Amino acid sequence: MVKTKAQKTPGKTLAQAASISDGRIHPVILSGGAGTRLWPMSRALYPKQLLALVSERSMLEETLRRINSDAFADPLIICNEEHRFIVAEQARAMKAKPTAIILEPEGRNTAPAVAVAAHMLAALSPDTVMAIMPSDHSVLDTKAFRSAMTTAATAARAGYLVTFGIAPTAPETGYGYIKAGSPIKDQKGVSCVERFVEKPDLKTAKTYLADPAFSWNSGIFVMTAGTYLEELKKHHPEIVRATRISLANATRDLDFLRLEADSFAKATAQSIDYAVMEHTKKAAVIPVKMGWSDVGSWRALWEIAGKDESGNAISGDVLTDGVSNSFIRGDGTLVAVVGLDNVVVVATDDALLVSSMEKAQDVKRIAESLKKQGRKEHLSPSKVYRPWGYYQSLEEGERYQVKLIRVNPGAALSLQMHHHRAEHWVVVKGTAKVTRDDETILLHENQSTFIPLGVVHRLENPGKVPLSIIEVQSGGYLGEDDIVRIVDTYGRK
Repeated sequence: MVKTKAQKTPGKTLAQAASISDGRIHPVILSGGAGTRLWPMSRALYPKQLLALVSERSMLEETLRRINSDAFADPLIICNEEHRFIVAEQARAMKAKPTAIILEPEGRNTAPAVAVAAHMLAALSPDTVMAIMPSDHSVLDTKAFRSAMTTAATAARAGYLVTFGIAPTAPETGYGYIKAGSPIKDQKGVSCVERFVEKPDLKTAKTYLADPAFSWNSGIFVMTAGTYLEELKKHHPEIVRATRISLANATRDLDFLRLEADSFAKATAQSIDYAVMEHTKKAAVIPVKMGWSDVGSWRALWEIAGKDESGNAISGDVLTDGVSNSFIRGDGTLVAVVGLDNVVVVATDDALLVSSMEKAQDVKRIAESLKKQGRKEHLSPSKVYRPWGYYQSLEEGERYQVKLIRVNPGAALSLQMHHHRAEHWVVVKGTAKVTRDDETILLHENQSTFIPLGVVHRLENPGKVPLSIIEVQSGGYLGEDDIVRIVDTYGRK
């Protein structure tokens, strides 16, 4: 059970706080979003924070790189069940060592997620400074980001709940705004928050652009664990109580901390903004110029991307003729665009999006429509990552499906069986160790085997290079839920 120490009283001196904590900032990285506005690249099972959209690294990896300095402690990462292995793998790729990867049983917005982190950090000390940041934002100026974090941490230790305000560069109607009040004495560069403003219409946004008191709400917050819990308890005591119990009854699962579901479900689904920041008298804002973008649409990505002389942001195998001011991306598919201006074209191997730049925010409606129709294109890309590697659907028809399966060196799929399908495996690269009931065989390139329906089987890679096989499934039902796992290295049910 996790127990927290008595929470601090407002106004405790920095010297007192430093005597309890090590003085470092503790990042709390939120990685639960779906990113439907960036469909078809972003899918529910592989959302935008896990994609390399702004650089060669994923947005989560860029977030981890940003906090790779002595000023920051190891991060807490909060994500959901479906993303856990990809999140863990990307953390390893960045040589990050999360204090914990916390698994939410269900999405309850940001206030409950941060409450869980606050309970954990308050157990170290209520004065522990936590920096709450989404994993799917872009920050181009890391130096400015870290400098602002240092300023915010000082204000947080003085009892303030600090948010980063981004200096507007356009009359953006898709962001919330913050109006700064008077500067805070003894906190250089920090002002009180006069009020938060919801997404305005264009006319209002233009007035905000001309007023230096207004900034965009970045969704990045810095505060102590104790102060957050105190303020949250004033307005949503049920969130504090439910998350405390859920954390106390959490279970370890490999590298993950799995929150107890029933208690967590009792926490009201609220954002930090609504639950705390818009009500507290301790809200403060730091205006920051750090090349920030929430990358909330294809237009937002176009705005921060490098462009050619015609204003086009192009990536992948793309040919254009007479095209200007457009975002065009081909992900493994040749894309040819002729005679268009101000458009978004994104092609994957299973979907094509064409949109005007002005309507790029509305792409989420397509993802929602696909979900309502019971289709799978909103859910996952054709390449689906697993803790052992990935599989990619190559072709699907009536009673058959063809997949490429890639298994990492030393990795193994679960020991399993199927009720409704048989499988044919052909090794195209590497060495496969195959279990079929009581038999174990080794297969090399150009060798194959057959897994009859109902046979207990397992695929392993005993080698030092990736194993690739072509799998042909046949049967009356080919869904991924026709897997009965008997033994699983990764703790999956």
